[in-house]
Amino acid sequence: MSEQFSLSALKDRMAKSIEALHEEFIGLRTGRATTSLLEPVMVDAYGSKMPLNQVASVTVPESRMLMVQVWDRGLAPVVDKAIRESGLGLNPMTEGATIRVPIPELNEERRRDLVKVAHHYAEQARVAVRHVRRDGMDQLKKAEKSGDMGQDDMHGKSDLVQKATDDAVAEIDAMLAHKEKEIMQV
Repeated sequence: MSEQFSLSALKDRMAKSIEALHEEFIGLRTGRATTSLLEPVMVDAYGSKMPLNQVASVTVPESRMLMVQVWDRGLAPVVDKAIRESGLGLNPMTEGATIRVPIPELNEERRRDLVKVAHHYAEQARVAVRHVRRDGMDQLKKAEKSGDMGQDDMHGKSDLVQKATDDAVAEIDAMLAHKEKEIMQV
């Protein structure tokens, strides 16, 4: 039963948490319009939460403007509300099924807000990594309890799980520091 525990599988799950953070950081832009800016926006549509890109197309007609073309005209107000409440500090203007989203110039206060959002994303990633660590430790304890793994082997592997966790958290912290520097750069 000790084949249940796989350090490489745990590392893969941690890497996916880091990749998810990377994707969220891409959405935190520093004053320029990009379609990925709206990727984290979730819309209440058809009785469930859906990513914005499943109910509309997003284009960049100019460097400081996003254009959201909602496919179902009835969802335009819901999409508008989702963008407003996304925490990205955007103020969309709805014209029928088309929503224009001007990208505001980044002032000092807006930069600080974006840094707070970046810290929030990083903390979510750290929590995800710690959940993976906990799952790995639980697998090891079960294997030891059932007699499939000796206590020394269990402690050795738990040290490897902790090292993988520390490495993943260090990578998250480095990504956060880089993103914070990018956001605060004028």
